[in-house]
Amino acid sequence: MSRRNSGNLPQRLGVRDDWIRALPRDKSRIFDAVVHRWECSYAMLTVAFSDAITLRTRGQLVCAHQQVGVAVDLLHGLSSTIVDCCEALIRRGRRLDSMPSIEPMRVDFFRSEVGKSAASWNGILHHVLFGERPRFVHKVRILADTVAQIESQFAATVNELSSGISVRPDCWKVLDCLHYDFKTCLSESEVVLKSFLRVIPFDHLEFFAAEMEAPFSPKRVGRLAAVFSRAASG
Repeated sequence: MSRRNSGNLPQRLGVRDDWIRALPRDKSRIFDAVVHRWECSYAMLTVAFSDAITLRTRGQLVCAHQQVGVAVDLLHGLSSTIVDCCEALIRRGRRLDSMPSIEPMRVDFFRSEVGKSAASWNGILHHVLFGERPRFVHKVRILADTVAQIESQFAATVNELSSGISVRPDCWKVLDCLHYDFKTCLSESEVVLKSFLRVIPFDHLEFFAAEMEAPFSPKRVGRLAAVFSRAASG
């Protein structure tokens, strides 16, 4: 597979360029389908969490705890999907000839301790590791771990609230920070996915689309039909 002309640009410009430029049609369909599914799930999560905060403000604590429990379920489903995507990117990233552009996570984009710690560690590894492949693999692995930890801490904090065992007055603030950081991880995942699709060979695309449960262009079917038609006429 040939390398992109932008391969000699600084990494920071490469990531921005990957995000701004449109993908080829087949790759764009996969990206749009995956991101649409993620964003719809996140929107439902945000509505549930916002409703819980509103109910708490009104003093309806029982209803607030029930509503934030809905947010836990939605967060679990979405976080599992993102982690699965990250694992697929790592598996296939190890076999790519040309690696995606990558940037480290930024500490100032996070509010919770788990998010800040992950971003700090990713920044250290990014500058210590040599080569695009280990940087990509470690970035995506840390991103997946951060998503899983945020989901786990969110659920644990909600359990404290619902069971009445919490002695922390800032549980709702903790939940708000975790919710914010999950959105940051979601945005990071979308950027990484688009950069990955930019460099993945087209002959790997159908299998990757199946892993992502995304639609694949019917152009391949058309080409196969043309081949069979020529063979039959010959």
